[in-house]
Amino acid sequence: MMTRLRRSELAVPASNEKMIHKAAESAADLVFLDLEDAVAPADKERARELAITALNDLDWGRKVRAVRVNDAETRWAHDDVIDVVTRAGHNLDVLILPKIKAPRDVWFFETLVTQLEDKLGLSTPIGFEILIEEAEALGRAEELAGCSPRLEALILGFGDLAASLGVRYGHVANPADAYPGDPWHHARARVIAAARAHGLDAIDGPYPFIGDIDGYRTQATWASTLGASGKWAIHPSQIEPANDIFSPTEQEIAIARQMCQAQESSDGAAAAQGALVDAATTRMFGAVLDRAELIAGRAS
Repeated sequence: MMTRLRRSELAVPASNEKMIHKAAESAADLVFLDLEDAVAPADKERARELAITALNDLDWGRKVRAVRVNDAETRWAHDDVIDVVTRAGHNLDVLILPKIKAPRDVWFFETLVTQLEDKLGLSTPIGFEILIEEAEALGRAEELAGCSPRLEALILGFGDLAASLGVRYGHVANPADAYPGDPWHHARARVIAAARAHGLDAIDGPYPFIGDIDGYRTQATWASTLGASGKWAIHPSQIEPANDIFSPTEQEIAIARQMCQAQESSDGAAAAQGALVDAATTRMFGAVLDRAELIAGRAS
């Protein structure tokens, strides 16, 4: 699997040409041109054309270039894949697959993309990110994470998942009766564990209140603490906090170097920063240094 930086994944309606141009100039690690929920049915074909033109004509720098296609049960999915890959596949890194319920949904896209790559002579495989946004998908998260070699990330989609699970909002009259803690903790932990078990990135889904940056930072921090690699941004104002929170701090990097050096200079367990350092802790701190190196490469 290709290693990519995904601290911030910026969602852009593929029907909005102005927003597409701004996204190409943004500091997001990944930009996905959305052909699905952000586009009205009457605009689907036009949005597809704009996405193809943008992939081919704009300077995306070092960003990961992605398109979210319509789901496999819609009449647009087939043409989304064929048109985008045929006409812009050499400028496309990732397809984001929504409303996945079972491996067969992924295999539909996998077969189609594999045939197109062979037909077109595309030498770099197009990766997949899949949305865990249906109850069926959450219940099969581990199975889905291992169902295709094209998979690079699992994304927790809060909105559709809330609807699929029957989550209720606004029905609690007394604040004392509110759910204790984060109601999304189980879903986050399960998706992250499933992703990590198969060497995939785990991406936290959107935060809808674009004027509440503090709330966005809180949610991103919770996801990062559990092991997520990044978070969706549905507005450019959310890019900077995502890039910040999902990057190791200078202090974290310094401590990680010290811990790894202490282990390397010993024959077994060692002590540093007043803590025991063994192979397990070195593995954890080594991941911090690997991520810091990946971010440095993105900035150079």
